[in-house]
Amino acid sequence: MIKGLLRIIIAIIFIASGFVKAVDLVGFSFKMEEYFEPPVFNMPFLEKFALLFSIIMVVLELWLGLMLLLKLKLKFTLSALIALCVFFGFLTFYSAYFNVVTDCGCFGDAIKFTPWQSFIKDIVLLAGLIILFILYSKEFQKTDEYSDRQPTRSYAKIKYTVLGVCSLILIYFMTVGIIKEPLIDFRDYKIGTDLNAEKKKIAANPFEYKTFYSMKNEKTKEVRKVNQDDYIKQTEYWAENTPWKIEEDKNESVLVKEGYKSEIAKFKVENTEGGEVTDEILNAPEAVIIFSYHPHDVSPELLKQVEAKVNLNKNAVKYGVSTIPTTFKTVKNAMMDETAIKTIARSNPFVLTLKNGKIIDKQPAKDYIK
Repeated sequence: MIKGLLRIIIAIIFIASGFVKAVDLVGFSFKMEEYFEPPVFNMPFLEKFALLFSIIMVVLELWLGLMLLLKLKLKFTLSALIALCVFFGFLTFYSAYFNVVTDCGCFGDAIKFTPWQSFIKDIVLLAGLIILFILYSKEFQKTDEYSDRQPTRSYAKIKYTVLGVCSLILIYFMTVGIIKEPLIDFRDYKIGTDLNAEKKKIAANPFEYKTFYSMKNEKTKEVRKVNQDDYIKQTEYWAENTPWKIEEDKNESVLVKEGYKSEIAKFKVENTEGGEVTDEILNAPEAVIIFSYHPHDVSPELLKQVEAKVNLNKNAVKYGVSTIPTTFKTVKNAMMDETAIKTIARSNPFVLTLKNGKIIDKQPAKDYIK
């Protein structure tokens, strides 16, 4: 009873984790790219394979989770899941210890974990899988579903049929997510989101940080960590001829109060002169924005067609937002951080339509011009 319940719980966790990543494979591949960048593993030559690696990892996670739930090939399934968990555990520990990837993307955009929370989750899962391996070890030697007993063989066929049907559903969700946009949108920029309302929530409940200075006494060589408030209050640290000096390269900014968390905090659009046009876009009765995070990869003909259709809307505020100030020819160019653009939608390019700051439509450019 207990081992069966533990098996189901762990299987559901792997299935849920795999599913939210399968829905948004492109988004997960962006996360994989972060691991290949110089600050982390410094393997930029692997960035072009990020989507392929994402597909392999997600398929493994989902299939193995389903096999565990259906109790298929238990020894192989548990062994593979333990190996997968060790691999994920290494990645999350590396991210947490060196503070290089702040969100592992374990549950996509559906549930956010800090690096240490992700690592603890992996350790708990690993412990659970090892316990399951021990509890089920006696069954590994028993006759499996391929025995000659007809009822057992029929039961196995049902299980493999379920696995096959789930695989087809998985392929469908993955394909749509790669070619177009995720069928289920877990992001902060889902259709219906009011960006103005979100920005008000962010402003009303901001994150609060304090600077901690590393103070060194040049006479005694003593070193202290002093927060910004104590530094101001205690004159010994800044009075004339004080032996205490700030070690500039050792100061830290520490989060002291967590505020309202939303990716919309990064929605900042600047014109090509560096002036911010975010308010113009969000306060417009209607705004149609073309976004491209990799403009060099976009066909000039496609951009021409998208701009032509956008320009048919005479009453809307229109901008073309990318990482290069000369991307668009017939709509006003504007700039935005590449990561921030990728957070809004996965297609390159895509078109976002707002009414009074509320998202009413979001489409890949190829769908928009149809």
